[in-house]
Amino acid sequence: MTTPRTNTLGRYEFWFVVGSQNLYGPQVLAAVEEHARAMAAGLANDPTLPSPFVFKKVARDSNDILAIFREANASPACAGVITWMHTFSPSKMWIAGLALNRKPLLHLHTQFNRDIPWATIDMDFMNLNQSAHGDREHGFIASRMNLARKVVVGHWRDPEVRDRIGAWMRAACAFADGQEKKVVRFGDNMREVAVTEGNKVSALMRLGWTVDGYGIRELERSVAGASDAEVDATIAAYRERYAFAPEVEADPAALAAVREQARIEAGIRAFLEERGAGAFTTTFEDLGALPQLPGLAAQDLMRDGYGFGAEGDWKTAALVRAMKVMGEGLPGGTSFMEDYTYNFEPGNELVLGAHMLEVCPSIADARPRIEVHPLGIGGKADPARLVFEAGAGPAVVATMLEMGGGYRLLSNLVDAVALPEPMPKLPVARALWKPRPSLKASARLWILAGGAHHTGYSSQVTPEMLEDYARITGVEYAEIGGGIDPRALEDRLCGNWGSR
Repeated sequence: MTTPRTNTLGRYEFWFVVGSQNLYGPQVLAAVEEHARAMAAGLANDPTLPSPFVFKKVARDSNDILAIFREANASPACAGVITWMHTFSPSKMWIAGLALNRKPLLHLHTQFNRDIPWATIDMDFMNLNQSAHGDREHGFIASRMNLARKVVVGHWRDPEVRDRIGAWMRAACAFADGQEKKVVRFGDNMREVAVTEGNKVSALMRLGWTVDGYGIRELERSVAGASDAEVDATIAAYRERYAFAPEVEADPAALAAVREQARIEAGIRAFLEERGAGAFTTTFEDLGALPQLPGLAAQDLMRDGYGFGAEGDWKTAALVRAMKVMGEGLPGGTSFMEDYTYNFEPGNELVLGAHMLEVCPSIADARPRIEVHPLGIGGKADPARLVFEAGAGPAVVATMLEMGGGYRLLSNLVDAVALPEPMPKLPVARALWKPRPSLKASARLWILAGGAHHTGYSSQVTPEMLEDYARITGVEYAEIGGGIDPRALEDRLCGNWGSR
């Protein structure tokens, strides 16, 4: 399945600022602007780039540069700034503007022409096309100022270059969205659990996440206030999106359970919309008068782009929302997930991911089924839920960890596989995968890194997007199963144990 496009990425734009200087005179500066506009037009029309690509200015002196960064900081639409030095642009001019900048930064190291014009090249051409050393000057000052940014190298028409710019744009949009959308917590964290706890002040300061708690009675009132028309519309959406199991269709009590989930969903949706929230948490330990644990309700809300975390796990809820923004419009899906149990069969070592109820149908390989079954935890009525298997193919699982002195974003590349046998007695949504480089190696590194049992699972998001997001937010990034040698990663993860 493909996650429905909510056009979050279309709310933002990225500004293209091209560096030069007044030394070269009006003719050269006019050529620089002509090239910059042509590049911006070409990039803006490429569907690889998920958001508008806007040429802003040829920056010629420190006043130009300071003004453009002040404008960017003040613009809620601007999600990032892309710089390129067409000619030599002395970097002392950039210090005041870069010091002021609060937007994600990408340095595009390219040039307008792809090839050297061997037969006609002269010093006029050389003076105009100086990116090879202009961008090195620009790179020095950013490193001297210790500025986090992404550097992309190659010709601007190269598809790989555009893919890398697009990945960064998606991460930057997720960061911008996280500063605008709140995380709503219904109830508290599951009692005695450590990894789902965290400092909400540091989360706001570092990640931009506003995390607000609400008593379950406030949600009860919102659910009770849902109109029959809203519930009917939600049921109609269920019938369009999902298959009702025959035993549900034949049982009035089961249909009533589905309707109860629709009422819960309508209440949660109204509550989130009223507060400008993009993610939420629930906990089975605090359901108040709700008749069921939100199962189908949480799943359908995730399908529509909301982040979710179970047992009060607000860090995973916010991360799932960020990953949904990053993956918007791409094939596949993104879901809340939990590593549940292992298959240690030699040569076929697998992880079965699932949860009690709340796995997003965007990752399903076929039309999900609505079923109603008992839930042996929480002490409530039998909840309706979606049952399905995740599609096969490459995916990534990721978790955001608070490590005392800072945050760590940990990911593992995996390969989802089809179930080798049916599981008729496990009526939940599930995913089965082979972790890279292997279950033994990945689980050992995950545990050494402090990795949580709750994750965001995605067949849309790439490790590059996650790494870009970590760089933008200023958190540590660690990737298992990619190009990093497992022993080197272990040494890095364990090297600062004694400092905590």
